Parts: sequence; structure tokens; C-alpha cells
Amino acid sequence: MKENTKKEIQNLINDFSLPRYNDIPNVGLYLEQVVKYISEYLEPLGSFSLTSSMVSNYVKKGLVENPVKKQYNREQIAYLFFIAVAKNVLSMEDIRLLFEMQHKTYEPKRAYDYFCSEFENVLDYVFGVKENLDTVGSDSNDTKTMLRNTIIAVAYKVYLDKYLAALHSEES
Repeated sequence: MKENTKKEIQNLINDFSLPRYNDIPNVGLYLEQVVKYISEYLEPLGSFSLTSSMVSNYVKKGLVENPVKKQYNREQIAYLFFIAVAKNVLSMEDIRLLFEMQHKTYEPKRAYDYFCSEFENVLDYVFGVKENLDTVGSDSNDTKTMLRNTIIAVAYKVYLDKYLAALHSEES
């Protein structure tokens, strides 16, 4: 792969960040607004799709609470961010199990902010932006271990997708 292509991909990942819990709008977003909001954040990673019907399905399956007056709040949007990322490597039942583990261990704000920090940490490492994984948070438990391993699997999938796409475009 050309060195400038590799640098472009690293810069894309280096600039990537998710909104922290308190930065997510809590005014109540309608379904289409939620889909657009999440999709815009995840778009640089390429392989994450979220549609209105998917969100409705997650609500029907009980992964996300029903919207109030057709509006989604901050907590629901945070859960949808995680689902949009994790569904690339986990089944819905496995995501449900991780949510159950998380509910026993952390409140949603702390869990979501940890997810964001860890996701950005792992992406930077996998894409070679930094040489070592940072330690995120001060405690250690099964919930965090499972989350980190999920994120590692997602990050390597994103890495493969980005680099293979770049190689295909160089062939053309």
C-alpha cells in the first residue's frame, strides 16, 4: 500500500471521536434524527450502517427502551451507538448479555463514556497511530474485559475493511 494512503487512513482514525454521554442531545430526537446523528459520527469508519427499521427492531427486541412520544433520549442514543458498533461482530443475544452485565456493574453514563474512550484507544492502536494500548479506567472486571475484546474485534474489522478498500482502489 502506498505510504500516503496509509497516512490518510491513520489521520482519519486519529481524528475520529464519539460524543461523550453529556454531549449527546437530551432534548428528544425523532427516529430519523437519531439515525442521522449516529450515522454521521460512525461514517468515517465505513462499515457501520444504521436504519430506522433497525432501530425499531432493537426497540421491539427490548435492547433499547421505547421512545417517549416518539422521541429518543440521551441514554437510548448511547445504547444505539454501542449496538451500531457491536452488531458488526456480535449477535443481538450477545449484545443483550453484555447489556445485562453492564447494568449490574455500571450506570449508563459511565459505561458509555468508557466505551467511547476504549473504542478510540483501540482504534488508534490497531491503525498504528500509537504503539501501545492505554489503560482506560482504574478498575478491572469481566464486564470491561468483554467490552474491550468486543471493541478489539470491531477495530480489526474496521482496519481490514479500510485497508482492503484502499488496496482495491489502488488496483483500479
